[in-house]
Amino acid sequence: MRTLFSTADYKPKDSFRLWRETIFERIVPVELTPAAAHGFAGTLEAAEVGPLLMTRITQSAVTTVATPNTIRQHGKYETLNVAITLKGRVFCAQDDRTAIQHPGDIVVMDRRPATMGSDIDTQTLFVELPRECLERALGSTRRFTALTIGADQVGTSMVTTFFQELVRMAGRLTPDMSNRLSSIGIDLIVASIAERLAHETPRNIQGILIFQRALAHIEAHLGDVNLDPARLAAAVGVSLRHLQALFREQDRNIADWIWRRRLEIAAQRLTDPGFAHLSVGELAYNCGFSTQSHFSRRFKESYGISPSEYRCRNRGAPEIIC
Repeated sequence: MRTLFSTADYKPKDSFRLWRETIFERIVPVELTPAAAHGFAGTLEAAEVGPLLMTRITQSAVTTVATPNTIRQHGKYETLNVAITLKGRVFCAQDDRTAIQHPGDIVVMDRRPATMGSDIDTQTLFVELPRECLERALGSTRRFTALTIGADQVGTSMVTTFFQELVRMAGRLTPDMSNRLSSIGIDLIVASIAERLAHETPRNIQGILIFQRALAHIEAHLGDVNLDPARLAAAVGVSLRHLQALFREQDRNIADWIWRRRLEIAAQRLTDPGFAHLSVGELAYNCGFSTQSHFSRRFKESYGISPSEYRCRNRGAPEIIC
């Protein structure tokens, strides 16, 4: 991994201020509060393997808070973070769930208000990956955010070992090998989370299958401007009320999910060179929006800027594949 920043290179009186500025500007806008007024130390290292951005943070005791305002500034709604605790003890809270992680434990944090912190020195490896890679296999992240995935699980142990080796070898991998190994890493994370969720109260298998079939139908018909909850229910062969209940079990609303996926796909295509020839209006229509004004309004509500501004800011961004 390459070192992006270390407080060892600066005067102690400037350490935390510079650390906070670096985290805010180069990693993610968050509010940081040190446990002690003096003596803060931190090292920030990073590596990229395929679509995965891995960041190893070694730091003194600190509390990190993601607020609605900082999340809007971040804007990375299409990704989420898997945090692997390597040293110390970390607590986190999100979606009305609070948990503590010890070395070897894993936790998933989404782009919603959250708090992470510790009362001792810690080292954590953050793996930023496309959210669709987890939600496509596991459903809403609200099922497992801030849920401790313990080091005692076989899958968790494999994830920790795999990613520690991956960051060690990152600089020596070919692009093809990077993509292959990143896919393996994502599969291991999915398996580890699934193993943890298996310990939760079992749900109706038939209901889960209907829910997954509904998600697949949405993905295949996002460009259909007539797709709505009633048509979706008819397509999967259940009543609208029953389908709404299945979505509520996954902390989702049918209509909201359809519009969210349309916006996410539109955002991906706005940065994909393969769709650069399409105007914003054409791209909007292909993603299921009946008018460009409707698309622009919803996009700005979700991403804080217009589709055109988003395209200009992210022009040339690589396509994420998982």
